[in-house]
Amino acid sequence: MTDFPNTTGPRQVVQAWVARFNAADIDGLAALYAETAVNHQVVTEPLHGRAAIRRLFEVEFGRAQMVCLVENLFEDGEWAILEWRDPNGLRGCGFFHVQQGRIVFQRGYFDQLSFFRLNRLSVPESYLGG
Repeated sequence: MTDFPNTTGPRQVVQAWVARFNAADIDGLAALYAETAVNHQVVTEPLHGRAAIRRLFEVEFGRAQMVCLVENLFEDGEWAILEWRDPNGLRGCGFFHVQQGRIVFQRGYFDQLSFFRLNRLSVPESYLGG
C-alpha cells in the first residue's frame, strides 16, 4: 500500500494518510512524507526526516491498536487540518503542510496521558522509548 496517491492536494494526501494509518501501514505512511519532513507531536520533541517519522509509527503501532476517525477535514491552500477521534474517546487534531503531494510539516495535538490510560499502557519514561 505504499503507492503514492493519485491526487496530491492536501485534503487527498490526508485522506490517504488516514487510510494508511487505519491499516497500520507504516511504510505507506512514511511514503507520504517528504524526505526532510518535520513531524511535531506536541507531546514530544519535533522529529526531523522521513526515517525518524517512520520510527514514530513503528513505536506507536507496536504500543497500541490505533484508529483515526475523521470528524472534520479542512483544506486551506497548502494546508489540511484534521480533527479526529478514536473509538476509545481520545480526541485530537493535526495540521499538515503539503507541498508537491508530500507532507513537509505536521503538528499534532492530543492528550498523551489519556492515550496511555485508554490503552491500558504504563507511561514510559521516554515517549519514544529512547
